[in-house]
Amino acid sequence: METKTARLTLLIDPIKKKAFEELCAAQDITPSQVVRQMIRDYLELHRMDYATKSRIGAAESKGAKK
Repeated sequence: METKTARLTLLIDPIKKKAFEELCAAQDITPSQVVRQMIRDYLELHRMDYATKSRIGAAESKGAKK
């Protein structure tokens, strides 16, 4: 599990930002939580290892590569 955080700044169309925030609020989840999950999914899609990746997830990925 991550113990430190780092800021990621990005530019997005204001209309999309508002729609995204409204959707997140309707689902009772923060935009940051959604973005962090999207990043984890993207890293997994591309089989990218990183230091805070869970050992269970890493073991599953290795088993899938065989």
